Amino acid sequence: MRDGVGPARVRLRGGAVLVELADRFGEEAAAKVLAGEVLCADGTVVEAGTVLAPGAFVYLYRDLPDEVPVPFDVPVLYRDENVVVVDKPHFLATMPRGGHVVQTALVRLRRALDLPALSPAHRLDRLTAGVLMFTVRPEVRGAYQSMFARGEVRKTYLAQARDAPELDLPMVIRSRIIKQRSRLQAFEEPGEVNAETLVERIGDGEYRLTPRTGRTHQLRVHMASLGLPLRNDPLYPDVLDVAPGDFTRPLGLLAHGLEFTDPVTGEHRVFQSARSLSDPVVY
Repeated sequence: MRDGVGPARVRLRGGAVLVELADRFGEEAAAKVLAGEVLCADGTVVEAGTVLAPGAFVYLYRDLPDEVPVPFDVPVLYRDENVVVVDKPHFLATMPRGGHVVQTALVRLRRALDLPALSPAHRLDRLTAGVLMFTVRPEVRGAYQSMFARGEVRKTYLAQARDAPELDLPMVIRSRIIKQRSRLQAFEEPGEVNAETLVERIGDGEYRLTPRTGRTHQLRVHMASLGLPLRNDPLYPDVLDVAPGDFTRPLGLLAHGLEFTDPVTGEHRVFQSARSLSDPVVY
């Protein structure tokens, strides 16, 4: 780690590393080799004449992108030797991806808490606020991540959309959701069901969502399929252009609670967000 940010891992085609990195990533990557900033998997420095076999890995630190600071805090709800649970704000990505690196919950918490091995046990969309859990030590990471992967965590969300008294709620929505890297939106298609959400009305234009599965954008897709796109959703049903520094229209979706049996301690755990979807935006 360098100040909370890990290196990129590159799988090689084989041959002279300097030549391959220059061909694939340009002069900046070649300059990193010449500056001694690219490492082999065993920690040795890649030199100008280093040749590696196909399938070998090298590691280098990317130049960080220019990012608009997300002007909201990440309060810690709970912390022990195994986990850190936080109340993530809207607009902050869970972990580095694309143009979001430092302005992510993972990197900001690694720096603030001095926990370089911190790792997400699960993920929330960048635009979704609420309860998010990280593991502190590599030794326990698999236990908590597997718990989420097996669907052993009860997750509840609060949502805001238009009021829909015509809908017979509560109802369970089941569909097949696919997310392709080449498309911003996830979409439903015929086939085996892989996404299930319980939708309940709890007030005028207010809903509680209980996902039984964890597909990308599942709640946003299911609400839009009911004719209830979430408040301020820039992706569903239509893709809208939002300026990177516009924090005035938070998505109407809050990860309100997590409940589970701790796979390491055996304790019953319940964590709830202190946020509200009616909170004013202050920055």
